[in-house]
Amino acid sequence: MKLNDLVQHIPHTGASDAEITAITYDSRKAAAGSLFVCLVGAWLDGHTYAASAYKNGCRAFLCEHPLDLPADAAQIVTADTRAALAVIGADFYGNPADQLHIIGITGTKGKTTTALLTAAIMTEAGLPCAYIGSNGVDIAGVHENTANTTPESLELHRLFRKMLDANVHHVVLEVSSQALRHNRVDGIPFEVVAFTNLSEDHIGPGEHPDFEDYKNAKHRLFADYQAREMVYNADDDASAFMRTGFGGHQTSYGIERAADYHGTALAQFRSETALGIDFLCEHSGSSTAVRVLSPGEFSASDALCAIALCGAFGISPAQAAQALAHTPVQGRFEVVEGLPGRTFIVDYSHNGLSLTSALKTLRVYKPHKLICVFGSVGGRTQVRRRELAEAAGAYADYSIITSDNPDCEPPEHVIEEIASHMPEGAPYTCITDRRDAIRAAIEMAEDGDIVLFAGKGHEDYQLIEGKKVHFVEREIIKEICAGLK
Repeated sequence: MKLNDLVQHIPHTGASDAEITAITYDSRKAAAGSLFVCLVGAWLDGHTYAASAYKNGCRAFLCEHPLDLPADAAQIVTADTRAALAVIGADFYGNPADQLHIIGITGTKGKTTTALLTAAIMTEAGLPCAYIGSNGVDIAGVHENTANTTPESLELHRLFRKMLDANVHHVVLEVSSQALRHNRVDGIPFEVVAFTNLSEDHIGPGEHPDFEDYKNAKHRLFADYQAREMVYNADDDASAFMRTGFGGHQTSYGIERAADYHGTALAQFRSETALGIDFLCEHSGSSTAVRVLSPGEFSASDALCAIALCGAFGISPAQAAQALAHTPVQGRFEVVEGLPGRTFIVDYSHNGLSLTSALKTLRVYKPHKLICVFGSVGGRTQVRRRELAEAAGAYADYSIITSDNPDCEPPEHVIEEIASHMPEGAPYTCITDRRDAIRAAIEMAEDGDIVLFAGKGHEDYQLIEGKKVHFVEREIIKEICAGLK
């Protein structure tokens, strides 16, 4: 594709008939035929890597200001390279999103579970549905990992093209506040959008400056994208704000308040191998029994959202219930079979709010002892360390503080900081190596105990000194339990 053709739909200065065979914003992947896009992020500025891209053979650049490069480098200057990338990425891949039915879900909690349940229900109902979000990408049974909950726009359009090639025409996409704030989903023709809930999160250096900015970023999905239908949580007070400016059909779901999809008669169940919740879905005068393979009222709420989203495509609550009855969500209250009489749960709860919710939910199942294994990421979100400590100290019977993704911060430092915030009298121990911490928790567990391994969830790595080291919590739990039987 000619560079002039590629940039024809963005405001710019500069021109070139160079043939573009690839687009990249990673200078290490730049080569002859590439267009290098200089993205400006919270911590890095792609303009500083343009010379490196040139050395690798790249001769075409999309930038926000002129670059100090040799004369044979074609430079297209635009006001916002990130916004421009969304446009040229779509054009480069042939605008595949225009041929898809795209569902977007945003909210503080519940995006991943709701999205995965929605994809499972739709696929089982005969509408093959792809998934993009925190758990990676799934297209027709083929999985890819992603760096962000919502990938960069260029990646999204590559994935959309891959879906069409696999004859998949529906996709459910987790839409993060950062994606909305940084133009990753600009121009995507969302057909149905959903709001789960809102609470304070992702506020701090490199993220949102304050709660208003975070809330307003979420609101963009409903105000700016002209979807035909919005599904919203009637139980969340922030729904009133999120609904402002939305011109399509609106459908509600809820438990505490009346809604189009209303959850009633909630009852938890526990067996040797599972925890979950049963409820009735009341919709259009009919009542459907639903079982979800994860515990807590929030699990019922996530399932209701998924049922409502699928209803927008003609799938009945009864069809949805059939799929939900056998659909666990990886890394979200995922029960890992290990030792008889003990319940081991892997969950992604990685901040104070989610950990509090998880532990309070497990309390309802009246464990003999509730043990919590957790840590916090290194290098950022220090405020979470206090919140995590307060949550574990308040609701767990015993805590093991360990490593999460320490990255370039000494794990001992992260652990010590968490421990300094533990409430007085709350029993805990510190074990730096997470595998050792997992073993200690398993060996400590007795009949009737529930052990929550919090923070890693679906992740298959630990981030240590800038490198991803293979680490799958469910595999380690099974391995240790097998050795103890």
